[in-house]
Amino acid sequence: MQLSVDPHSATPPYEQIRAQIAEGARTGDLPTGLRLPTVRALAEDLGLAAGTVARAYKELEADGVVETHGRRGTLIAAGDTAHRLAAAAATEYAERAHRLGLSHPDALAAAVTALGLAYPGTHPEV
Repeated sequence: MQLSVDPHSATPPYEQIRAQIAEGARTGDLPTGLRLPTVRALAEDLGLAAGTVARAYKELEADGVVETHGRRGTLIAAGDTAHRLAAAAATEYAERAHRLGLSHPDALAAAVTALGLAYPGTHPEV
């Protein structure tokens, strides 16, 4: 596993690590069950504080990309977790928008606006 951090990037180091591991898991370059380096080992390899790597791992675990198993370490999680979690979040949003009394077009417009903010420079394919 080759990770790198650009110290001159506007993106914080923990986010660079998180994004690289998430992308590797999504594409299969980091296969299910792959054991990631310990927080200390990866921090040392990248010349970062252990807390920086720990934050990346914590966010990856919250997103379902990795699982921590005590002495077995941190492993790439099984399944298409990102899509499953995104679908659950979308369902939760749709139910909440409905409870708030938003019309379907208004709820869709709010989601498209939020996606535009999260993915600047892209055009919605609605």
